[in-house]
Amino acid sequence: MDYYLLINFVISIGSYLLTVNLIPSLQPMFLKANLYGIDMNKKSSGKVPEAMGVVTGCIFLISLFLFIPVPFSGALVSREGEFPHHEFVELIAALLSICCMILLGFADDVLDLRWRHKLLLPTVASLPLLMVYYVNFGSTTVIMPNFVRKYIGFSLDIGFLYYIFMGMLAVFCTNAINILAGINGLEVGQSLVIAASIIVFNFIEIQNPIVSDAHRFSLYFMMPYFATTFALWKFNRYPSQVFVGDTFNYLSGMTFAVVGILGHFSKTILLFFIPQVINFIYSVPQLFHFIPCPRHRLPKYDEKTDLLSTSKTTFVLKDLKPLGKLCYYVFKALKLIQVEEKSDGTVISNNLTIINFAIILTGPIHERKLNYLLIGFQVACTLVAFTIRYPLAKFFYEYK
Repeated sequence: MDYYLLINFVISIGSYLLTVNLIPSLQPMFLKANLYGIDMNKKSSGKVPEAMGVVTGCIFLISLFLFIPVPFSGALVSREGEFPHHEFVELIAALLSICCMILLGFADDVLDLRWRHKLLLPTVASLPLLMVYYVNFGSTTVIMPNFVRKYIGFSLDIGFLYYIFMGMLAVFCTNAINILAGINGLEVGQSLVIAASIIVFNFIEIQNPIVSDAHRFSLYFMMPYFATTFALWKFNRYPSQVFVGDTFNYLSGMTFAVVGILGHFSKTILLFFIPQVINFIYSVPQLFHFIPCPRHRLPKYDEKTDLLSTSKTTFVLKDLKPLGKLCYYVFKALKLIQVEEKSDGTVISNNLTIINFAIILTGPIHERKLNYLLIGFQVACTLVAFTIRYPLAKFFYEYK
């Protein structure tokens, strides 16, 4: 029996109980500090406390701080043998990166940073991870699939490109959840599914003694994260009593990036982000302003029916740059957008998020049902991810 994981589980339970009791008591404090938002998808909504992700983030960090001595208790008590400094440095660097992202996320909630800052900050916060990976491991070798091995070989050392990939992974994880948001409980719900997927994956892989330490390291983070996030979900699900803010999105993304990079499954982690990858690709024309992108792309609420419909963006087709026109015609031909073309050349199109695309498929829908639909899609993609990771991976990466 792994007593370290058992202690971590007990701390996680305590973190859940503390979070679920602390959030209600802190709501008036956030309102007094003017940290609140208005739920735009409700007939009548008062002030809803915003940036509550900072509460779960702090409790998550405290739980890990309390856990720091546990994995090293044997070396600290017996003082026999060499202290595992490399493992200790990994843990501290991971906490440093997560702590930085909580700070930067809260700054974003308070100061409303620009998108260029949201791309830069995760890059900076990931530097401790990349430095530790370089010092402790330094492996930049990628195993090649069977069908290219006769041309490239069994593996390929991509050198510095591997660190660029890991840095981009941190940026993607922290922003991918943020752009797939806008309805009650969606950010927290998708994060719970991703965290549960990683936990299941870790328990499967921990049976392999070669990689068990890396996946045990991942579980040290994921169990308290899941516990605090589940507590937050109880208040953020429909109808939301609190909003999580960018603090939670940054915390979640960096935590997933940390366990993926230092747990040595950075490529596998992307499999659990299939909906977020699809949403990013679908959103590219607006994210890079090939097609006009409004500040908020959340669905449009109809007070009469209490249903959500697609939100729209309006532009003049001839004013688009070539890439914008190409994206428009491709999406239109593939029926990925719902458009209305006027005689004067003006085009009215749905905003490019899979939230709006889901509404195109279903028609006007209640917010609660839309959330269930999207979280169900996340769960279905998790099953696809495990299918790719195990049965299909063995086919493409079979050792011969």
